[in-house]
Amino acid sequence: MNVVSVMAHQDDELMCLGTMLKMKQRGDSIHFICLTCGETGMVHHPEMSAQEAAEYRRREMTAMVEAAGGTYQCLGFEDEFLYDTRETRYALIGALRNVKADVIFTHNETDYNLDHMTVNRLVRQCAMQMAFPMIKTSSPATSDFPAVFQVEPASGCEFSPSHWVDISDVIQEKIRLANFHQSQDEAFRAGFGEDYGIGAWMCGISSHRGEQCGAAHAEAFRPMYSRGFIKGYSILP
Repeated sequence: MNVVSVMAHQDDELMCLGTMLKMKQRGDSIHFICLTCGETGMVHHPEMSAQEAAEYRRREMTAMVEAAGGTYQCLGFEDEFLYDTRETRYALIGALRNVKADVIFTHNETDYNLDHMTVNRLVRQCAMQMAFPMIKTSSPATSDFPAVFQVEPASGCEFSPSHWVDISDVIQEKIRLANFHQSQDEAFRAGFGEDYGIGAWMCGISSHRGEQCGAAHAEAFRPMYSRGFIKGYSILP
């Protein structure tokens, strides 16, 4: 299967990266789509221009994806000003068709960040429209709809999971890959103290979800309840 993370920003994929690694181990291919350039994520370097910040985060994400053995597409929309428009929909439909998405991980419908919630709504529409032949993009329409799972918001707000994946066996690899997001590790340490980098934040969440399902580390999901996105067979590892 073609497994795709569709997120607003670079590093948002960390809420499903362990599961994607396990899916890759069983033979699936993994792909990453970011809708924005992530240029406002450099909160600890406010003197940096938007162009410099976007390039910094592009390099980090590209290196992470290369190390993970996946592919990466950035659709290039403005960070913190993402909207559901005709242009955005066509870009996402084309990107999803390009990787022939069978499984999508995306943001929860309720989240602290409006870019995240906009991506959720875009996926709800575009994952359906990617199979509509009357919508023309450079890649042809797919023959079916993908399965779609929503990831936990960073703050955990209004999120009740129905699916858990034990990622204990890949947690060290997930930590290694997360460290490619050096700018975000620095941002965490600047905001929360030197002992609380991106790895500590990430492992705190996966430890909590692991306690819920009897594992050392886990990731939690809930399906997107929409026509065609619920499958009558097992998807997650």
